[in-house]
Amino acid sequence: MPTIPPQPAPAPEEQPYKNRAVAESFGAEAERYERSRPHYPQALVERIAAACPGRRVLDVGCGTGIAARQFQAAGCEVLGVEPDARMAELARRAGVTVEVGKIEDWDPAGRVFDAVVAGQAWHWVDPVAGARQAARVLRPGGLLAPFWNVGQPPAPLADAFQEVYRRVVPDSLVARLAAPSATDAYERITSTVGDGIRQAGGFAEPEHWREDWQQTYSRDAWLDQLPTHGVLSQLTPGELAQVLAGVGAVIDAAGGSFTMDYTTVAVTAVREAGAAPRA
Repeated sequence: MPTIPPQPAPAPEEQPYKNRAVAESFGAEAERYERSRPHYPQALVERIAAACPGRRVLDVGCGTGIAARQFQAAGCEVLGVEPDARMAELARRAGVTVEVGKIEDWDPAGRVFDAVVAGQAWHWVDPVAGARQAARVLRPGGLLAPFWNVGQPPAPLADAFQEVYRRVVPDSLVARLAAPSATDAYERITSTVGDGIRQAGGFAEPEHWREDWQQTYSRDAWLDQLPTHGVLSQLTPGELAQVLAGVGAVIDAAGGSFTMDYTTVAVTAVREAGAAPRA
């Protein structure tokens, strides 16, 4: 499998785990998150499950339990760890066992796991401290596997969406960092994750897995999902309303719907027997 080459350290604004205001904002839209966020390719979920020595999975930043339920459907026993009590409560209602806490200082109480996964969440985790904790709780041969859905709208829509952000909130993080190529941003994230795994110790060389797929969104479905994106959570209600109106107008002009090209990217690393994480 392709390995993750080391990369230069990202700029501070590209280290999301340091931005706690955004990292801890998702619970405010927990119900919307549950109904509007896409699932992950079941083929990737099953590939991760098949690569593990057993079926015990720790889901880091499990949110409302979207990925956890997919691993349950693949025959796994899942425990979620989620820093936001509101998200955790929704996951529990859906049948996921969840403990509230941040993985960096969560107490595993002697429990061990066959996989540590994280869907759309590991960039909110300190990449070294999180990998070190994963190494502590994984049995030999266990798999660390954070993954992300990376969406890319058609190029004309991506440009038009970006123009809305620049017009309405020109000084915001979303206007400064959003770009037509979302894949580039996630390549920086996955490189940071790979470097964190190397620094933590205890793992074989990280690998990069991916699955490509598509999903079509109506105007209303996309506007329902937008407020769940962390970069928009810091906007005022007035700014968000203007963004939604502008993006909605763009989709209307494109015929009322569009097809998103998704790539689900995963960084995977096997816990090596006899190799202790670095202090």
